[in-house]
Amino acid sequence: MKTVLVTGSAGFIGYHVSKKLLERGDTVIGFDNFNAYYDAQLKENRNNMLEEQKNFTVIRGDLENVQDLEKAFQLLGSGPDTRICHLAAQAGVRHSIENPQEFIQSNIVGFGNIIELTKKNNIGGLIYASTSSVYGDNKEAPFSESHRTDAQVSLYGMTKKANELMAHTYSHLFGLPTTGLRFFTVYGPWGRPDMAMWIFTKAILAGQPIDVFNHGKMRRDFTFVDDIVEGVIRTNDTIPMARPMAADADDSQTAAPYRVYNIGNNQPVELMHLIEILEAALGRTAVKNMLPMQLGDVPATFADIEALQRDVGFRPSTPIEEGVRKFVDWYRRYHAL
Repeated sequence: MKTVLVTGSAGFIGYHVSKKLLERGDTVIGFDNFNAYYDAQLKENRNNMLEEQKNFTVIRGDLENVQDLEKAFQLLGSGPDTRICHLAAQAGVRHSIENPQEFIQSNIVGFGNIIELTKKNNIGGLIYASTSSVYGDNKEAPFSESHRTDAQVSLYGMTKKANELMAHTYSHLFGLPTTGLRFFTVYGPWGRPDMAMWIFTKAILAGQPIDVFNHGKMRRDFTFVDDIVEGVIRTNDTIPMARPMAADADDSQTAAPYRVYNIGNNQPVELMHLIEILEAALGRTAVKNMLPMQLGDVPATFADIEALQRDVGFRPSTPIEEGVRKFVDWYRRYHAL
């Protein structure tokens, strides 16, 4: 059993990860600021369910405030059986274009505080959320960890790439084991209201039009949240070690105890097909408002998951039809529809 500090524990992925850790007997210290980027009551509802567990404690605070974080680290302790699962961040590609300072403070300054306290407190390992957005407008598919990630097209992606660079520096200089997880379009029960699955479902049920960007020619590697959680848990249990480099190693590899993995469904779905699946699950037809590509967006994402499967023995596998059905069932229950 481990003691794990989960930042963003009241968030979508953070809630599910915390729940899974508690179910298997780990002790979880949650950390969240419950901000109003989206419905704060949804976050409170997630947190209330976690607080029903005896091995869960939550600290309310900001990543930018070192004193807030130190309270959580004091509860965590130190040693090889402690972990940081850093899932807190300011999210939203389009939100980052209009509010860059929020992202710099939360995602860069906040991450700097987390990784410095992880080193200072002799924590067993740091697992942190990155994103498929670090690939920018990558033309190669599927996206591999060996591909270039130095041509960002969103401020959000830039802040997450900065996290990966900072993590490598700490792994190289101080031997701190770090694992970055590039999530691909996560969806599922208790999801975020600012994401397409929730936005489309709400609008379709209300008979309101949905905005379909790039005239529906977007393709996304939609990944069900249970698959994301399984990937997080397995990498949490598999701390990277320093390793010698082969002569033919590519530029993405390093001798430091540092790893980065894609976690995606490895099966991109066209946006129009997703809408069709949603329509079938809801028993309603969507009114579609066809629009051009949005600033900061990319036409397609597609995860190469060979490294994840090789190192931790897992590959996401939930079919989009099954995942959408589970989300819609939860959405109806949550809103008493």
